[in-house]
Amino acid sequence: MLERITYTDIARFTWHVWRRDKTKLALCFAGMGLAAFIDTLFPLVAGYLINAITTLDPAQMVFSGALLWAFIAFVGLDVFYHGIRNGTMYIWNDYAVQNLYKIVTDSFAKVQQFSTEWHANNFAGGTVRKITRGMWSFDLYEDILHHYLWPTSVVLVSTVILLALKWPIMGLLTFVMSAIYVGFTIWAVMKVNAPRFKESADADTKVGAALADAITANSAVKAFGRERAEEARFGGITGFWRSRAIHSWQMANTMDLLRRYLSVMQMGAMVGLAIWLWGQGRATAGDVVYVFTAYMVLSAYLRHIGEQISNLQRAMSEMEDIVWFWKTGIAVEDKPDADGFMSGAGEIVFDKVTFTYQGQRDPLYQDFSLRIAPGEKVALVGHSGSGKSTFVKLVQRLYDIDSGEIRIDGQNIADVTQSSLRSGLALVPQEPILFHRKLAENIAYGKPGASQEEIEDAARRAYAHDFISALPQGYDTLVGERGIKLSGGERQRVAIARAILADAKILILDEATSSLDSVSEHEIQKALAHLMEGRTTITIAHRLATIKAVDRILVFDKGRIVEQGTHAGLVKQEGSYYKKLFDMQALELIGNDYSLSA
Repeated sequence: MLERITYTDIARFTWHVWRRDKTKLALCFAGMGLAAFIDTLFPLVAGYLINAITTLDPAQMVFSGALLWAFIAFVGLDVFYHGIRNGTMYIWNDYAVQNLYKIVTDSFAKVQQFSTEWHANNFAGGTVRKITRGMWSFDLYEDILHHYLWPTSVVLVSTVILLALKWPIMGLLTFVMSAIYVGFTIWAVMKVNAPRFKESADADTKVGAALADAITANSAVKAFGRERAEEARFGGITGFWRSRAIHSWQMANTMDLLRRYLSVMQMGAMVGLAIWLWGQGRATAGDVVYVFTAYMVLSAYLRHIGEQISNLQRAMSEMEDIVWFWKTGIAVEDKPDADGFMSGAGEIVFDKVTFTYQGQRDPLYQDFSLRIAPGEKVALVGHSGSGKSTFVKLVQRLYDIDSGEIRIDGQNIADVTQSSLRSGLALVPQEPILFHRKLAENIAYGKPGASQEEIEDAARRAYAHDFISALPQGYDTLVGERGIKLSGGERQRVAIARAILADAKILILDEATSSLDSVSEHEIQKALAHLMEGRTTITIAHRLATIKAVDRILVFDKGRIVEQGTHAGLVKQEGSYYKKLFDMQALELIGNDYSLSA
């Protein structure tokens, strides 16, 4: 469950983004504030212009210096206003785009560093939607602050001061009526609209996640003829979003109507007071025009407050995910002084390692020690949850251990950068993941800059060159999302070619031939045997028949090694876990799913 994001968190995130270029930030707010102040002078000059007109004979007004200067000031202010405002916008546009660029790249970088467990528990489509929606919501959020709320504050303060200098009672009335309007607006947005918009945003995220989930798994939908069922499921999710969206939008419209009535009351009070002052001889006709025009300018800005605070709250609600990304610490971080990993012969040592998964009370590993010699071929065997997959994840430093040390070639892996460590390992997973990029790019992913000759040589050694060459675009073929255009065996061969080209001293195989037919498996087993020469190899074994030739088999149970030895030696031990497992698979009693329980 995500930690609740507060307004303080949003303010800190805003300053984190804005402070990257404080000079541009200051210029933008100073320029927009000056433009807003100029706007408050229009009513004042308009009043002078009316007074100049009403005190002159129409036949003589062309000779009036006061009228001429009032007219020049009236036009000049407009020219100055637009020049300042649009000049500021040139600076702001460049500044805002840079902010969005940093937000989306920083969020992507942060999400990439989250644990594999986090990614497994979050829809990819939902994460993408959170990043992109958060980026554009911040764009709206900062535009509201800079384009609307800041200028409105300047206009409100300036108008109240200018009116109070001429008529203190008018300044007080304007301040009180504006405070009531703004106070009601904030209450309506925060207490009435905000909860409803939050529900709508949450429902919107579920729509995006459900859409991505169904489209990504479209092959499964077609295989079982479940199109109508998926449409019905998606309809239920979108129907829930629709009800929440309609409710929030209609309530926002009701609050807006009440704000507009408050604005009408303010107009009546200000203009009515101006007319009364005129009747008392304390104001001229130009002064009445000044007050009315001041109200028109002020109400336009206050109307923006009514609309934009609501938009601001919605934007902040939709920003919460990227603020959470920014605020949340990374589970596994490099030390500030971390060195690069120096690949050696491939020795792996677990020295009294204790490790507990987050949320679990008891450790999976307790004072666990093991040495794998350079070049040794080791297979890990055990039921689900026994600790064999965790062993590999700890070697890759996908998790930090509670105590002890894991050393590779004498280097504590906690003291080196994660990227350099993992570049020294080659992984062939059971379900290989390919990018929707060219086949050549996928093969060279572990060795950027590899030549075409090196890529093709790796593909030949993985028995992938023939099928790649038969494709219309050969090595330039785009493989589709997650490699969906290729068969399982073809994806596996590309993954093996990628590991061959990476040429790391430590090789991790997660039953790398499980997706292949028997002919392909025989060919790949020969390729793997060649690849494993001179390399430390860790194989997570599901089918025991594939690990007969390894140097040592480690049988895991509850985070402990309960048996170890060669295949020939272990099958001779009557009553051993390994023999029991081997016999059960040989008799095809349980296939690839087995248990160590007696």
